[in-house]
Amino acid sequence: MKAGPSQEEVRRHNLGTLLRYVHIHGATSRAELTTKLGLNRSTIGALTADLTAAGLVTEKGQRETGRAGRPSLLVRPESAKVYAYALNIEVDRLRAARVGLGGVILDRREAERPRGMQVVDAVQPLAAFVQEMGKDVPAGARYVGAGLAVAGMVRRADGMVRLAPTIGWVDQPVGEALLAEIGGDGPMIVGNIADVSALVEHSRGAAAGRDNVIYLYGDVGVGAGIIAGGRRITGHGGYGGEVGHMVVNPRGNPCSCGSHGCWETEIGEYPLLKLAGREDRSGREAVLGVVEAAMRGDWAAQQAVRHVGEWIGLGVGNLVNIFNPEAVIFGGTLRDVYLVAAAQIRSRLNEVALPACREHIRLRTPELGTDAALIGAAELAFETLLADPLLGATG
Repeated sequence: MKAGPSQEEVRRHNLGTLLRYVHIHGATSRAELTTKLGLNRSTIGALTADLTAAGLVTEKGQRETGRAGRPSLLVRPESAKVYAYALNIEVDRLRAARVGLGGVILDRREAERPRGMQVVDAVQPLAAFVQEMGKDVPAGARYVGAGLAVAGMVRRADGMVRLAPTIGWVDQPVGEALLAEIGGDGPMIVGNIADVSALVEHSRGAAAGRDNVIYLYGDVGVGAGIIAGGRRITGHGGYGGEVGHMVVNPRGNPCSCGSHGCWETEIGEYPLLKLAGREDRSGREAVLGVVEAAMRGDWAAQQAVRHVGEWIGLGVGNLVNIFNPEAVIFGGTLRDVYLVAAAQIRSRLNEVALPACREHIRLRTPELGTDAALIGAAELAFETLLADPLLGATG
C-alpha cells in the first residue's frame, strides 16, 4: 500500500497553491484565502509567514472597512522583486519583457523582425534587450528564469523549434542558443505562442472561469491553444493545436507546409491581402489597413473580409464540434478580422456546428491583448516556482 503524503509534502503543496492564487488574482485577504483554499486561519497565517520569509509575498493591513473587528491582512505577490524574462519571436516582431510575480510587466522592449531573419539574427537583439532591462533590476531581486514563445511547432521535451514555416525555421534549437547568449542561473522554457496565450487568457483573461477554451492566434499562419477540462492540450510531443493545417479545401491553394487547402490558406494574412488587391503588402499594419478600408465601405476590402470570415466560421464550427469549448478567443490578426466579420463568422459557425455544441459558445477577443503572449511566456518560467515555492526560487 502506497504511503500518504508526508506533512512536509502537504505543506509544500499548500504553499504552492497559495502562491499560485495570489499570483493569478493579485492582492488577496487572508480571509478570502481561508475560504477559497479551504484551509483554516492558522494554516493560512503559517503559510503566508513562510512565503514572506522567502521574499515571495508581503502582507499589509487593509484600510478600515467600517465592520467590527480587525481588517484581514492583504497578501500581495512581490512583483517588483521576483521576476522572469519573457521573450516572443513573432512573424514580424521581436518582443521582450521583464515580468514580475503576479503577471505584472515591469519593463519591455521590441523591434521589427524582417521576414527571412535567421535564428542567430533573432537571438542577438533579444539577448541585448535582456541585458538592457537587467540594468534596472533592483538589488536583491530574485530571477526565476525565462520563457520564450515562438510562432512555430515546439518540441516539449527540449524546446526545439521543429517547424516554423511562417518564419522559415526547421529544427532550430532557439531556446538553447538564446540561453547561451543571456546566461543566468534560471532555465529557458520554450513554448508556442498560441499555447501560452491560451494559458493566461484562461487563468486571468477573457476565458477566466471557463475550463474549455480555444485560443486562435493568426498572422501569416494560424495556430491554436486548447484548454480542455482546465488543462492545456498539446499532444504527445507538444505539437498539438496546429489547426491552421487542417485541410478545409482539398483543391485549394498550396500551403507552406507542403499540403493544399489548409485552413490558413483561406484565413491567413496572404489570402486576405490578395482578395483585397493588396498582395504587394504584408504584416499586421497591412491587415489593419484592409479592416479599416472595409469599415469605410471599400468594396474589395469588404469582399475580402467576408470571404475570410466565412472560412473562419467554417473552421471554428468544426473545432466546436470536436472540442465542445465554452469560449473561442481570436488573437493576433484574427482579432482584427473578427471585429468586422463577427456576423459572417457566427452565421457560418451556426451552420456547421451541432446545436448542442454551439448553443453556449462565446466568441471573444483577448482581454490581455498583445501582452497575452508575453505574460504567457513568463508563466512558463514561473511554473517551477509556483509548483514548489521553496525549491523553485533561484537567486
